[in-house]
Amino acid sequence: MSYKQRLADDVEQLRDTRILCVGDVMLDRYVYGDVVRVSPEAPIPVLKVREERAMLGGAGNVARNLAAIGAKVSFVSVVGADAEGDEIAAMLETLGETDARLVRDATRRSTVKTRYVGMNQQMLRADQESDAALSLARQDDVIGHVRSFLPHVQVLVLSDYGKGVLTPEVCRVVIEEARDLNIPVIVDPKGRNYSPYGGATVITPNKRELGEATGYSVDSETSIVEGARSLIGQFSIHSVLVTRSQDGMSIVAQDGTVTHLLAEAREVFDVSGAGDTVVAVLASALAAGLPLVDAAGLANVAAGLVVGKVGTAVVYRDELTAKLRERKLSTLDNKVATQHIAQDIAENWRRKGLRVGFTNGCFDLLHPGHVTLLAQSRALCDRLVVGLNSDASVSRLKGPTRPIQPDVARATVLASLSNVDLVVMFEEDTPENLIGMIRPDVLIKGGDYTVETIVGASFVQSYGGHIEIIDLVPGFSTTKTVEKMNS
Repeated sequence: MSYKQRLADDVEQLRDTRILCVGDVMLDRYVYGDVVRVSPEAPIPVLKVREERAMLGGAGNVARNLAAIGAKVSFVSVVGADAEGDEIAAMLETLGETDARLVRDATRRSTVKTRYVGMNQQMLRADQESDAALSLARQDDVIGHVRSFLPHVQVLVLSDYGKGVLTPEVCRVVIEEARDLNIPVIVDPKGRNYSPYGGATVITPNKRELGEATGYSVDSETSIVEGARSLIGQFSIHSVLVTRSQDGMSIVAQDGTVTHLLAEAREVFDVSGAGDTVVAVLASALAAGLPLVDAAGLANVAAGLVVGKVGTAVVYRDELTAKLRERKLSTLDNKVATQHIAQDIAENWRRKGLRVGFTNGCFDLLHPGHVTLLAQSRALCDRLVVGLNSDASVSRLKGPTRPIQPDVARATVLASLSNVDLVVMFEEDTPENLIGMIRPDVLIKGGDYTVETIVGASFVQSYGGHIEIIDLVPGFSTTKTVEKMNS
């Protein structure tokens, strides 16, 4: 069994791991639009706003990534007594099995980072924040919440963004108490002074942060290893995992062992939050009992996936498995996606101002009726997503002798068509859940349907989407073809 196949088998173990994340939570706002002209008031571009979105950032993005891979998350942070703090609290409530304790501090403002993006390029970032250290009373509040969670978790993550939550005293106390309970501590560090992280199990600086903290040039593998060993010796840290962007990762352990992992990314769109993904996957993998090198291997693959997305994104357990298994039938595989990957792709298309269409079917034996449906569907949108019933779904709908072609083959044939931009398989009898994830601008079906009988029609119409019904080409049917073959 190959190394990646073994890691793929380990991914399912990440589900239901229990992780406590403590650190600086923030709100990441994205303002998307098109640059239409230069302002007459100053030599600056004018962004015509098309869409605004907000999501959890900082330690909140670690929590998002943990939830995406199926972990049970406990979360402690500090926000202001403001509307942004309310928004952060509401977002944490949507993460599923997440128990969040937010300390409200009326003397602080919640951290918000607003990024202005034009034509898929970040033009400006505007920050509002308070980065002063917590008062003694608020430190006690944070420590109290951590103490209540620690006996029930497997790994503690400290996500330090330098906004004042993880004071030296908070770090010292929670690391000591976690070690007393034999709970591994992972620290995503900030700043030049790593003494507050003394005794941590793993710290995860990037190459620049390692250089700032140690004074080493970190321009070679040798200097990176020397810098990591310096931190281990000074602060009794068990292991240092250095993220090196396009050069992968380096793991340096207290026992002297060194492992270098090559980067997994094929195309980099946005590195925002990649470190959060690394920390989340690393924490869940260690909680599942994987050795550090294997845990880092999973985190490395996850980082390669997340930098291929736009914005502060997350990696899901199913796409991590799909990436590691990589069943290759042809060069068309980049048009066949899991549901979560398709969701991200569709969101990115919409941010670029593209109109996303959706249709679905079994497409068992592709015939001229199918080809016409797909061609006319593509003419109604800029990008067409095709939902494809899995083998089990087809059997339930059509009977035990169907499908004729397995789902992988059917997906490959569909992906070969120029009118199809993305193929996504679904296991259910209907694509209702998939439509909810894709949120198409146009939902398209053949003429044997009415708007009232189209699954997902009311949902699409609820946010202003359109329903289109296309006339079928008479005389073509997979079922009739099969009956004729068997007669």
